[in-house]
Amino acid sequence: MSVAIADAAYLVAAVLFIMSLAGLSRHETARGGVVYGMVGMGIALAATIGFLLLPTSSIILLIVAMTVGAAIGLWRARVVQMTGMPQLIALLHSFVGLAAVLVGWTGHLSHPDEPGALGGVHSAEVVIGIFIGAVTFTGSIVAYLKLSARISSRPLVLPGKNALNIGALVVFVALTVWYVITPELWLLAVVTLIALALGVHLVASIGGGDMPVVVSMLNSYSGWAAAASGFLLDNDLLIVTGALVGSSGAYLSYIMCKAMNRSFISVIAGGFGIEAPAAAGAEEQGEYQEVTAEQTAEMLQNATSVVITPGYGMAVAQAQYPVAELVQKLRDRGVDVRFGIHPVAGRLPGHMNVLLAEARVPYDIVLEMDEINDELSDTDVVLVIGANDTVNPAAAEDPGSPIAGMPVLRVWEARQVIVFKRSMAAGYAGVPNPLFYRENARMLFGDARKAVDEIVGYF
Repeated sequence: MSVAIADAAYLVAAVLFIMSLAGLSRHETARGGVVYGMVGMGIALAATIGFLLLPTSSIILLIVAMTVGAAIGLWRARVVQMTGMPQLIALLHSFVGLAAVLVGWTGHLSHPDEPGALGGVHSAEVVIGIFIGAVTFTGSIVAYLKLSARISSRPLVLPGKNALNIGALVVFVALTVWYVITPELWLLAVVTLIALALGVHLVASIGGGDMPVVVSMLNSYSGWAAAASGFLLDNDLLIVTGALVGSSGAYLSYIMCKAMNRSFISVIAGGFGIEAPAAAGAEEQGEYQEVTAEQTAEMLQNATSVVITPGYGMAVAQAQYPVAELVQKLRDRGVDVRFGIHPVAGRLPGHMNVLLAEARVPYDIVLEMDEINDELSDTDVVLVIGANDTVNPAAAEDPGSPIAGMPVLRVWEARQVIVFKRSMAAGYAGVPNPLFYRENARMLFGDARKAVDEIVGYF
């Protein structure tokens, strides 16, 4: 009876998780989506502890682990800055992968010689779960190190790198068949080591400019790792939630790849974001023009339409709050103000949308790249606040550029472009930006928050 109640509770939790994903798909319902997810997880935990007839010692261990985990989670959630969210999420993905590896090893040690066809199925579940989990674990750690600038964001290009990846997969398949026939511990150890190395290589081979898609893909991997653990533990809720996370993460990655004109298969293969060698004369030559905050304020006051394109630099400076104030000032004067959001602006899918929502910018003026691009040519002033690679005209005009073919916000088509930057340095992808030298572009150097505050002061 208790098990039946637990299964019913898991079904309710699964429905709430689906409602959570549906809610998170829109700005207006995102807060409700988070609540659905929290309630669903609470129900799942309560059902696991209360109705599965676990030994008292196991319940005590569960409660202790949950208490420690909750304390650490609450602490990190309170202290993490929005700029640190991408790397924190990447690190959290690694925990899911590690959990899948530990569950897989436990599955082997608990049932080393399960007989018959079910034994073969169990062995396959063990080795596949460990492989996916180990790739997710080390891949997420490398993503964390790149996003937090602890290692270089440039891609690792080893000789025959594609052959290495394919070879690792072939060896994994062969070892899986061997392990199903003869489930020996040393085979599992070899599979684990290969998967750990493959995870490092896959993500290390990806350039920093493409890390938002990588984070999304690792999210998908973590979902499949959780689903594999669900099969091992015979837990329907883990299977359902893992499949939800895995499929939604993969679909988001596919959407982002289409938006960036990249191959979805190359993401999975780790060949994504390889930077092309710089062509002769690729370093930008020319003179840039500076502008002051006072001059920028004057341009904005004389404009009838303004578009703001934010990037990671806005998050670093925490400039979303004065930007929201500037938007209100302009709208009070009758200026048509909108935001243009590139699919990979920042280092996390939806990063800019979250920042703007946090500053209470109205949802209806926050537009995606495809919605705003055709209107930029009719815009008086574009403010590029902390963005770089997502507004780089080389993507559209230079076939030899490492980002050639990637759709970008065509801000250079506006009458005036003001670029907020700390220096003339290239962006996260390391690609020079000819926008800075355009005749209609002006550079406003300094901290973005201070610069916007100064502009607001002139209104």
